[in-house]
Parts: sequence; structure tokens; C-alpha cells
Amino acid sequence: MSTVTIVGAGYMGSALSWPLADNGHQVRLVGTPLDRDIIDACLKDGRHPKLQRTLPDGVRPFQIEALGEALDGADLLVQGVSSPGVEWFADTLGPLLDPRRPLLSITKGLALSDDGLPCILPDHLDQRLPPPLRGRIPWAAVGGPCIAGELAGRRQTCVVFAGRDPALLERLATLLRTDYYHVWTSTDVVGVETCVALKNGYSLGIALAMGLLEAAGGPDAAGAGMHNLAAALFAQAGAEMATLVQALGGDLRSVCGLPGIGDLFVTVQGGRSVRLGRLLGSGLGIEQALARLEGVTLESAEVIRVLARALPVLERQGRIRPGDLPLLRHLQAIVVEGRPVQLPLEQFNQAPGA
Repeated sequence: MSTVTIVGAGYMGSALSWPLADNGHQVRLVGTPLDRDIIDACLKDGRHPKLQRTLPDGVRPFQIEALGEALDGADLLVQGVSSPGVEWFADTLGPLLDPRRPLLSITKGLALSDDGLPCILPDHLDQRLPPPLRGRIPWAAVGGPCIAGELAGRRQTCVVFAGRDPALLERLATLLRTDYYHVWTSTDVVGVETCVALKNGYSLGIALAMGLLEAAGGPDAAGAGMHNLAAALFAQAGAEMATLVQALGGDLRSVCGLPGIGDLFVTVQGGRSVRLGRLLGSGLGIEQALARLEGVTLESAEVIRVLARALPVLERQGRIRPGDLPLLRHLQAIVVEGRPVQLPLEQFNQAPGA
């Protein structure tokens, strides 16, 4: 039995409590300053207000002020914050990290490195740690299609743990594997982490079709919707994910697997990125759409902004061509430049590198 501390009591961080507790581990669920109401509710009656489930036995909630107590003697630390919280995590927990205690990240996103290229979040976090700890914290990251509510409901779920140490990956996978939580391992950290970040941005793009359908008044009298368009956007998203993963040095097999197409499929089923895409497709401008979603973390918009700044660098280095990534460039025009939706369909479906 191990003791696992999860920092971040939102959907996914909390959902990991289920396979951990079912395997007999003691779980300490620590809320960030933004999770205070969640932890208050969990302390009151054990019920997680967002997941709408009672936490399993063996899970103990903590407010952030008790972080030291929650970390004492922990065998594993789980980073359960959203991508905008990575800097907070590094600044708050960085001095408390221990090279003997591995870190498992469920945070999805990309940062911009000093050279202007996209940087996977585990490496970005490492760069923000106190100098004596940089490069010394063993870590792994989770990728793949996993809706938190389904995991907490013990529905069949398949994911990938990615990292640079195969032995650590297998050890962490063994801690969490259950008869419903299936874990594969991969050393393709760039491919996996790039895929799980890109799927947020591209799910917004696919959801534009839903908004365009709403703007057209919904399905017509004969029931014709816009599934054809959504499928074309999905296919283009997959092709562009492959282009970007290859440009950044990742393995194309990750794009075709759970971290890429698998995670993209499940993300399009609903959530924050899809809501933003629907609003944009229905005719709202980016500022209007963001106002409708005030208070919601929008990792999709953030990854599009990061890539918008990185694309010129990738072009200068010859990693991509000016005509590559038409869907991503249009998402940049919508999200960063505030332009209306006008899908460049005639530019779609070019094979990467053709």
C-alpha cells in the first residue's frame, strides 16, 4: 500500500482517487486556492460536488493550508491542476518536491520555451523549479481518452503513462491499474504530451460545425445536420496533429493511438472546448464567447495562443511550411485575431509534407 497526494481537487485530479483507493492506497486530496468550496463540501459529507459522487474510502481531503501535512510521508505526488496553474504549482510545491518521490502529471497543455518553440508542460515545470531540483524529479504524465465522471463511475478507461524512465512508468502503472483503469506506457513524451495538448485546441475547431448548424437553424426538415463537416474537421485535425508532432520530434504512432485520435474523439463529446467552439461557430466573436464562459478555464484557447506564437519559429526552422496547418491557422485567426469563422475547406486534407 502506498500513500498518494493529489494536488488539485477538480474533476480529473479527484477522479484518480477511485483507482488509487480501489487498489488499497491512501489518498490525500489537496485543493488549490480555487478548490476551497470543493474541499469544504468533501470535508462536510465526503461528497465531491463536481463529480456528484461520494469519495471512496481511503480518500482524505485537505485544504491548501495543510499541504505540508498532506505531503508528509507521501510516496507519489499527482499534479492535478489545469495548465494555467502550472506556474502556481511550481512556485508553491517546487521547494517541497523530493527526488525520491515521483511526480505524476495529468495537466494538459503546451508552454512557450525561450527559443520560441512549444515546450511540453513537464519540461516547463522542471525549468521553474529551484536550481538544485532541476532534472532530478522523476516524473510521468497521463494521456489518453478519460472523462473524469466515467473514471469515477468505474467505467472502462484506457490511458497511456508517458515518461523517460521505463521502470518508473511500469511502477506507476502498477499502482493505478484496475479491472476498469487500463494503463499502457510510452517513452514518447513529446508525442504524447503534444497530442494531449493539441486535442484541446482542435476539439474547439471541430465544434465549430455544431455552432454553424445552430446558426443555420438546426437540422432541416429532412433531418440533415452537419456531421459531414464535423468529420472533415476531425480528419483535418488528425492530419495536423501528425504534422506538429513530427515537427517537434514526436512519434507519429502516438497521434494514431490513445493520446491523439483517442483523446480527440472523447474531448469532442462535450466540455469547455466544445462549448467555446459552438459559440464561435454560432456567430459570436471571441470576446463575446469568452464572456459567456467567464470563470471557466479554457485550455483550448491557451494552446492556440501558444502555437500562434510558435508557428513563425517552426517555419523559419523549416519544420513546417507556410501552407501547412490551415485549420490551426484559422483557429488562430478566430481566437487570437478575433476574425469570424470562414473555414478554409479547399485547403484541407493535404497529406503532411506533401
